[in-house]
Amino acid sequence: MASGRVLLPALLLGLCWRVAAERLRYTIPEELGRGSLVGPLARDLGLSPADLPARKLRLSAEKQYFTVSGENGNLYVSERLDREGMCGEAASCSVSFEALVQNPLNVFDVEVAIQDINDNAPQDADVGSNSLQGYELEANGYFAVEVKESPDGSKFAELVLRRSLDREREPSLRLVLTALDGGDPPRSGTAQLCINVTDANDNTPVFAQDRYRASLREDAPPGSTVLNVSASDADAGTNARITYGFGETPAKVLQKFAVDPEGGMITLQEALDFEDTRSFSLAVEARDGGGLVAHCKVEVDVLDVNDNAPEVTLTSVSSPVPEDAPAGTVVALLKMRDRDSGENGEVSCELSGEAPLSLVKSSGGSYKVVTASALDREQAAEHRVTVVARDRGRPSLSSSTALVLEVSDVNDNAPVFEEAAYSAYVAENNAAGAPILRVLARDPDAGTNGRVSYWLAGGSADAAAYVSVEARSGALYAQRSFDYEQCREFAVVVRAQDGGEPARSSTATVRVFVLDRNDNAPRVLWPALEAGERVPGSAPALEPFEVVPRSAESGYLVAKVVAVDADAGQNAWLSYELVQAAEPALFRVGLHSGEVRTARAVSERDAAKQRLVAVVKDHGQPALSATATLHVVLAESLQEALPELSDNDTVSELTSDLNLILVVALAVVSLVFVLTVILIFFKCRRSRSPPIFITSDKELYSSLGSKVPYNYCSSTLPLPYSYEVCLASDSGQKDFTFLRPGTTALSDCLLDGEHGSGTHSRKDPPIPESLAQVSFCLDVPLCELK
Repeated sequence: MASGRVLLPALLLGLCWRVAAERLRYTIPEELGRGSLVGPLARDLGLSPADLPARKLRLSAEKQYFTVSGENGNLYVSERLDREGMCGEAASCSVSFEALVQNPLNVFDVEVAIQDINDNAPQDADVGSNSLQGYELEANGYFAVEVKESPDGSKFAELVLRRSLDREREPSLRLVLTALDGGDPPRSGTAQLCINVTDANDNTPVFAQDRYRASLREDAPPGSTVLNVSASDADAGTNARITYGFGETPAKVLQKFAVDPEGGMITLQEALDFEDTRSFSLAVEARDGGGLVAHCKVEVDVLDVNDNAPEVTLTSVSSPVPEDAPAGTVVALLKMRDRDSGENGEVSCELSGEAPLSLVKSSGGSYKVVTASALDREQAAEHRVTVVARDRGRPSLSSSTALVLEVSDVNDNAPVFEEAAYSAYVAENNAAGAPILRVLARDPDAGTNGRVSYWLAGGSADAAAYVSVEARSGALYAQRSFDYEQCREFAVVVRAQDGGEPARSSTATVRVFVLDRNDNAPRVLWPALEAGERVPGSAPALEPFEVVPRSAESGYLVAKVVAVDADAGQNAWLSYELVQAAEPALFRVGLHSGEVRTARAVSERDAAKQRLVAVVKDHGQPALSATATLHVVLAESLQEALPELSDNDTVSELTSDLNLILVVALAVVSLVFVLTVILIFFKCRRSRSPPIFITSDKELYSSLGSKVPYNYCSSTLPLPYSYEVCLASDSGQKDFTFLRPGTTALSDCLLDGEHGSGTHSRKDPPIPESLAQVSFCLDVPLCELK
């Protein structure tokens, strides 16, 4: 029934109104049961039940008298509220706390006023109309009760004697004193009064003042004097001897103060605390020797001293904060409190430390920490600041607390290559799959936003067919073996992309230079290669030959060995060396030019046919080489050379000797490395036209038979001493047509099947004008003399 009587006033008094911006106020009676409704907090804050899970409504208070429902947002009582225990005898009583919501973060001040109900019988701790209203004394003939009110509003009763007592007739009296309050229903309390009538001490002590007032700093040390009370008694003797003591006083007060029984001096026993108790009321009594007592009040005011530093409480922190959060985003809520009063309790707050944060004052001593500018996680992944609270006391006191704010990553940075352009050098003939180089791009973002992958994004034509890139490491590998002679360099574009959303990317160019290796042997362009195998039943195939007159002096240009090398650099530098000759002292070859010249004057003792073998080698590592075979006929004219060229036995012996010498020469030349020469084009040697054929305006011909040279090709010497004679390989039995009338036919044979080449050159004897030009007509014209 008691809880039912309390619930109805709670529903009637549970009114809510906004007293200021972001402040709510409710009023409820005391003694409500646990779980009683205080008010619809969520609705009054403008929140619907559907918003509650996301907004996370909660309460922030030092002592949780109330709780908020997570389902409907209503405010309920979490424990029994006793107004007298919470606020004592104060005229008003309320509980203040903060309501916090998230997304976005905000704070609201809530105040719940506690109304008094008549739940205490006198001695009465209630206030207002429920407090003590009066006293009633059992009817008697001697005493009456008078109600008096102290300056603080409290009431007390005095028992007044109406007529004289007669100890002999009535030595003691027993009366019942009833105290009544004004509650509904009214409550009362009774006390049994036992009155003993004593003899002759008819004067009570009298205090000098009915009320004393003193003030004491809260930092006063124990033993300090508060004040001195005094009382007098008109009686004499023992009845006039006065002792002092405390009357009915709370035990907490008795622990703080002491009174000298003889002198009435009140001293401090324990340290004071203004924040705990700001004033004390002492009931001091003076008792004479006859037992008569007088009372007075002593009011002690405690003066505040700035002995409490401000308190900083982090009520909420939103961490981490995304780095793209706009300026003004609330990241934390702070609560400031100073238990001192006046200027000692006035608190200012500031942030200490380098961080893009600022403080915004809110209501009720709260502060919001907001972002002052844009955040950048790559510059600072977290911000550490110190919140400093300082009061205005003298001296000022302060306190601080650390605030750590982490910044979460946003994909706001593209990968950056260490180099905008890379160069790689790869030797040709590399193995497929060989590593070329590794590109590296860095992304200062974190996690997936900073994870970089690579791929090819373009470049030279068909560049993707040459290289590939590993997505995770950025390593480039060769897809095939490179050939310097086919491709000397190419470029590819590598793209680096992070894993953010949206993804960011950048590119770098990789130029791959193929380095030459000595994988190509020199190729002899002149003298031409051997004609090849004989065709059965036909005349033997012959190599080119050169005709040197026996009148040639030292330094006479015989021919020029021309060779090329497809490699580059020193791998293509060519040098020439004569490794075989029938007369080694007769001929020499230029080391770098390849020119074959006579080393001395030709003598009659020298063999008519000379076979020279020259080695052409490059300067690679290891060196590669090729050989060139040059056939030289020592004769004044081609007619003189023809009989010599028909001796096959001599040629066979020369060939056998040449093979042996060539094997030995190649072994020696392979160990020699000389300087590189640039490819030298054919140098035409000067030669006079051979006085071989007689020209005729009409018909003059000679049947040469099967000994006509099949492959007699043009000389390498320059004009005007050059000639061109070309005979088809199947023209050995054909006729010659001479363009001018004149002389005899050619000799029976020109050449045999021995390998070599021939060129008529340098200072031959002058020939008749009729022999200046000749052409051969072998079914069709093949060449002209120049």
